[in-house]
Amino acid sequence: MSTPSTASPTAALPHSDASPDGHHHHDHATGADGSHGHHDHASHIRLYWAVGAALLVGTVVTVLARHLEFNSVSLTIAVALFIASIKAFLVAGYFMHLLSEKKTIYLVMVTTAAFFVGLVGLILWSNADLPRDSQYKTHYVP
Repeated sequence: MSTPSTASPTAALPHSDASPDGHHHHDHATGADGSHGHHDHASHIRLYWAVGAALLVGTVVTVLARHLEFNSVSLTIAVALFIASIKAFLVAGYFMHLLSEKKTIYLVMVTTAAFFVGLVGLILWSNADLPRDSQYKTHYVP
């Protein structure tokens, strides 16, 4: 009489580092307690300090740019938006960890752009379709 095997059915299969998406993923070195190495955490901490310093520099540049006299309001707005965009990228990319979520971010951006184009298209398409006996308002209150 034979005894039932307690081995896992997948135990005989060859080991592969390939994930279902076909890419090879290697585990980081971990200690006996499952923690990552000290070097890994130190590099992340240095990165966060560098991003924090860059945000501080961006804030100083923003305050200094406020005292500059630009030729036009458009240029002033463009400079302010440029500085704010860089700071927003740093916060979203590093502190919110969105740089590692590229596929999801691109999917959300493409979906948003598609809805935006569709809604603007509907507005432009229906622009000439006024109800009977109606007209555009041409007077605006400032």
